[in-house]
This record gives sequence, structure tokens and C-alpha cells, in this order.
Amino acid sequence: MGAFRLGGYSRCMTSQPENSSSVQRKLQLRRAPKYVPFLILGGLLGVAVAAFLSFNFSGSAEFDSSSVFGLFTVLLILPGMGVGALAALLLDRQGRRKSTTLLVEHVSDDGNDVTAEHA
Repeated sequence: MGAFRLGGYSRCMTSQPENSSSVQRKLQLRRAPKYVPFLILGGLLGVAVAAFLSFNFSGSAEFDSSSVFGLFTVLLILPGMGVGALAALLLDRQGRRKSTTLLVEHVSDDGNDVTAEHA
């Protein structure tokens, strides 16, 4: 399996098994999101929700609003990251549906050149 980057998305190519003597291969080209930015954005969303909850609602006089913010931050970062991962998975599934199949043929006159045609 190979991968290359184009336009901010990484593109994954997976090959389908064929005869080893064949010079043509079918490759599947699809857009795949990067998961780490979605996880970071989801974590920041959890922090934003924690800030909203702790500073907009009046709590008891026993706890300071900054300590409530710290508690809510710890409790809401992981669910926020889960929401970000879910968004990345949904975009990945959409990218799989819109994948294209390429027919790749090895050209031996220039060394390792590869030409591709839509199958």
C-alpha cells in the first residue's frame, strides 16, 4: 500500500492482487483525512464547552470557577476528541465511496515511469 499527499489530503493507493507476470495493476485512489488535526480540534471543542459551562453558570461558593473549569476540561477533552475522530471517520467513509479505480501500466523505456488511465 502506498500513499502520497495532494492538496492537503493524503491520498491512499491500495492495489488489488493480480498475477505477478502481469504488467498492469488496478489501484484504488481515494481521499483520506488526517486524523490528528481532527482529534486536536475535537479536544479544543471540549475545552471550549468546558469554558462555557464553568464561566456562564453560577456554581456554589465552595468552588472557584477556575477549579470547575479545570475539572470540566479534564472531563470533556476525551469526549471532544471522540467527536473529532467520529467526524474524521465519516469523512473517510465518504472518501471511500468517491474513490476512483486506476489502471496502472509499467513503462520500461525510462526506468521506473508509471502511466495511469481511468479504468
